[in-house]
Amino acid sequence: MSAAVATNTSSLLPIPPARDIPLTFTASLKSWWHAGEKQGADAEERLLRRLPFFVPEKMPTSAAGDSPVIARTERMALAAPKHYLNTLSIKSTNTAPNAPPPAVVLHGYGAGLGFFFRNYPALATWAGHRGTDVYALDWLGMGRSARVPFHVKAKRDDVASRVGEAEAFFVDSLEEWRDKMGLDKMTLIGHSLGAYLSVAYALRYPTRVNKLILLSPAGVTRDPNNLTMPSRELTDTGDAASSADARPATSASTSAVNHIRNEQRTARNRESRTMKLVTYLWEEGWSPFQLIRSTLFWGPMLVGRYSSRRFSSLTEDETRDMHEYILNITLAKGSGEYCISHILAPFAHARMPLVDRISVLKMPITFAYGEHDWMDPVGGLQSLQQLREAGNHFGRMFVIPSAGHHLYLENPRAVDDLLIQELDLIDNQH
Repeated sequence: MSAAVATNTSSLLPIPPARDIPLTFTASLKSWWHAGEKQGADAEERLLRRLPFFVPEKMPTSAAGDSPVIARTERMALAAPKHYLNTLSIKSTNTAPNAPPPAVVLHGYGAGLGFFFRNYPALATWAGHRGTDVYALDWLGMGRSARVPFHVKAKRDDVASRVGEAEAFFVDSLEEWRDKMGLDKMTLIGHSLGAYLSVAYALRYPTRVNKLILLSPAGVTRDPNNLTMPSRELTDTGDAASSADARPATSASTSAVNHIRNEQRTARNRESRTMKLVTYLWEEGWSPFQLIRSTLFWGPMLVGRYSSRRFSSLTEDETRDMHEYILNITLAKGSGEYCISHILAPFAHARMPLVDRISVLKMPITFAYGEHDWMDPVGGLQSLQQLREAGNHFGRMFVIPSAGHHLYLENPRAVDDLLIQELDLIDNQH
């Protein structure tokens, strides 16, 4: 594959370095005071400037030299006033006539497109080699997309309507984005809630989806007593050994799934009673980000404790830049985050589980879970069974070694190899 050519970093307009992660109240107050839209844009650009083919908005595309791909960010305006989706486009400079459909990367709950900065180089190399494009976008109401009001009119006991309205908020904006971008078909690469919404999109617009690649998907299992533990998002420390682990993704055997579930069962037995309070707040429509914003000046310190612990596999500079990025999208106006209590019951049990809906899909679907994931992988196995019984034999499931829920960050090499393998795989669907 062709290698991307680096831009001339000396010619880039300077942006200030990320602040140190605050360890004191005074430092936290300063971080809170300086947070805002501009700081969020700077934080995102710091992560993306690690890509040698990234060209900032105010620079001409010629700055990329003879790179086979060029990456830029833009706000894609939607029809409704002040609605837009923040988009990263990694476009081939030599489009092939037989190019595969572009890949679209979709982040999880409360995250943003910057979370995948470690995966874009491999995806860009694939795009340059195949003469196609890769996109990543922030869901409406999340990341750096428009923070528009989120409302669900259905009553609490009308589950189907609640779920339908919440899904439509995201799915409809993704479809409008696809139409404006002029894409006929897409391969959707979704993580966690982004994987759930990718399936929801495919259910509504199946002819627009070439393939689904679901990374640690949320909302799959139907079992209200499943072992999924969202609290581990706050308590896990990641896996610093992932960078040294050369093992590739492996097909998800029954023993591998049981290993993950046994680890989840042990963690659940140690879970604190305070989760009862979290459950109550979840049902009342609160979000973790709302709680952080309510702490005001303490918010940056709380986010810093999370990012320092959770992303231990990153370098010191990467962790500092990720903290600044997470901080600014967390402190932004609440919007799409309020979907979570409508789509998922407490502990990430879906109100309308995907395992009961996925069998109508005919396109290839790939599941991937981390070896130390807190998402219950049994939902993936059950989904594959449902697909096979419905005649879709293009389902696969893999386990990523030395990785948890954020498998794409914790073991990017194994995830990248799996993504390229799945993007290049031609399934005979006819």
